[in-house]
Amino acid sequence: RAARSPKMMENKVFLSFTFYSTILILKMYVVAIITGQVRLRKKAFANPEDALRNGGLQFCREDPDVERCRRAHRNDMENIFPFLFLGAIYSLLDPSPTVATIHFLIFCVGRIIHTIAYLLQLRAPTRSVAYSVAQLPCFSMALQILLATTPYW
Repeated sequence: RAARSPKMMENKVFLSFTFYSTILILKMYVVAIITGQVRLRKKAFANPEDALRNGGLQFCREDPDVERCRRAHRNDMENIFPFLFLGAIYSLLDPSPTVATIHFLIFCVGRIIHTIAYLLQLRAPTRSVAYSVAQLPCFSMALQILLATTPYW
């Protein structure tokens, strides 16, 4: 059993944030692995040395399916990285553990649905609704951070 910091165990909000953040990071790794597998299956490599190793320079090319995976991954980076900052700072504001967990859960589920919709090309507006719903807790956390720091301007 791993040693646990007593301070960290006392902060239920930070534990919840850590849990959902780790799920999201693992999801990003899964998307990266899927991208690599699609590259191999479609023989569409970004680098000449990879193409040469897998059949020849003609396979140093773009593929629509690989690009879809890359866009899903880029969208994750554009949204999950800000969430990591906002959620960490928000956790320090001593919010209600229940409210904080709802924020983190909504973001996490929204991002998972967004990725599934992106990779499986689900019918619109599934992806954009998932994106929008996931943005709500981020805006809420950002607003609460700004309100908490306003007295120090």
